[in-house]
Amino acid sequence: MQQEAARGDEIVAKMLSDRYGIDMAEATLVPMGTETINRRVTLTGGRRAFVKQYQASADLEHAQAAWAMSEFCRAARVPAPRVWPNRDGRALTRFEHVGWVVTDEVPGRVAPDPLTLPRAQHIGLMLGRMHRALASYPPPARVRQTRWRTGRVEDTLAETETTFDRAAAQRAPRLDQLRVDLAQRRDDLRTHVARLRAGLPVSLVAQAAHADLTRTNLLAQEDVITAILDFQGEICVLAWELGRAAFDPRTVANSQSWMLCALRMIEAYRAENPDLPLADVRASARIALLYMLFSLYGATTAEYGLPTEAEVDLQRHWAERQVTIRRLLSNLDALETALGAIGRGS
Repeated sequence: MQQEAARGDEIVAKMLSDRYGIDMAEATLVPMGTETINRRVTLTGGRRAFVKQYQASADLEHAQAAWAMSEFCRAARVPAPRVWPNRDGRALTRFEHVGWVVTDEVPGRVAPDPLTLPRAQHIGLMLGRMHRALASYPPPARVRQTRWRTGRVEDTLAETETTFDRAAAQRAPRLDQLRVDLAQRRDDLRTHVARLRAGLPVSLVAQAAHADLTRTNLLAQEDVITAILDFQGEICVLAWELGRAAFDPRTVANSQSWMLCALRMIEAYRAENPDLPLADVRASARIALLYMLFSLYGATTAEYGLPTEAEVDLQRHWAERQVTIRRLLSNLDALETALGAIGRGS
């Protein structure tokens, strides 16, 4: 293992020297990310950087486009890390048959705790600013799937069965609890999806967006968001991205202030992006609920090959989503009334 790490550091040092003209003094692996190997790097002059190494299977054309969007948003005062251009002036470097990106090292950390009201408000401001800036951005090639809107319930019901079989084959922990969770999910899909979909607007605004604005892609210092990471750079429904951020399962499942946090975030979003139709704003809670009902992400974890800490966090995420679904179902009418009041400026 140590030899492999040393070999990796040698490649990073050579890449930085050859393609950026800078010399590395030290590199430290950062155990995060599933599509990249990440390192914090100290240069010989004491300057620090963050280096992302893409897996050999990564779609580098898409990665290049995502970083271009990140830089566009940074120019619009969205807190995205500054990309270091290589000798050719490019954001993405190809070296040793894989892709690399070097950025500033940004202060802050992924917050493990539920949202506070000030942090929720700051996320809303930054997301609204991002969406407003990206309204004029050329449409990306990729479009985010909308299974929550158009997917067949029967397909997800079948997926719950194969998910449990896979977990059993992997001898996953908590199998009895997973069986209960998946039975509840099947019941919710059969009972609620048609009604929830019937209440959606016929037309929803979709445009270029981050497309993965979750807690793990935000760095914070106290209640200030210092960096928005890992743009996916896809076309997506804006109310979906807003609802996904506002009804963060870590917060909904663990904070008595979860509803107030969501409303504060959406109110701040409206201040920065008042052009999103009021019907879309009101639908954001319903869309977040539908999205969670159709997602089985985290039900099993072994196939992702995650570090232990990340695997435990994903297992927790699954449990928190289960709680979040129940709370959104119980409070949807009150939430949509409150969201309508935000839309009217109350």
